Amino acid sequence: MTRKVRRAGIAVAVGAAYAGLQWLGRTHGATRDECRRRLPGDDLVVRPLLTTTHATTIDAPPEAVWPWLVQVGWHRGGWYTARWVDRLLFPANDASADHIVPGLQRLEVGDWIPDGPPESRCGFVVREIDPAHHLVLHSTEHLPPEFAERFGAWIDWSWVFVVEEVAPGRSRFLFRTRARLGPRWLAAGYWLLMIPADFVMARQMCRGLRARVEGRR
Repeated sequence: MTRKVRRAGIAVAVGAAYAGLQWLGRTHGATRDECRRRLPGDDLVVRPLLTTTHATTIDAPPEAVWPWLVQVGWHRGGWYTARWVDRLLFPANDASADHIVPGLQRLEVGDWIPDGPPESRCGFVVREIDPAHHLVLHSTEHLPPEFAERFGAWIDWSWVFVVEEVAPGRSRFLFRTRARLGPRWLAAGYWLLMIPADFVMARQMCRGLRARVEGRR
């Protein structure tokens, strides 16, 4: 086998692996119907550049899942990812909570959920909340402040958590991201890097939440 053929084979393998990460970053755990169905909050971001939908089944009723969802956030309950993921992607964040925190159970429309240290001004606003069913979050501030000042960068991002009973004592948890952002170079970078990274985040969040709700954490 010549060197040129080997290089071509490596390039094909890398391309296939990246394509797989792109697909998993958009659809991990979700069925085709779940990816296509309309969810609460879909109207917040018009003509999104990208949409990702992830899902997992949890052996517990929606009422048992819900308390874990309302306490998510930076220096709140976290995002239920493994500690190595936190250290890799969010090194300044606390470890995700392993228990329900009573002081974080009150959440209302208009509340602010931080997703970074205060100086980052990064977070979500609660746009819609239906206890034990869905939580809709929205952000226009998930970029470094200097990006807006120097490059005119912007982002419009919605995130929804939905939990539905699929059988007695069993729930389906779905979460979806819809986002638009600019300029084009920023959108291209997000597309190339963040969607594959979202596979790691989504997979870890599904595993972590499921383990906590089912009492295996």
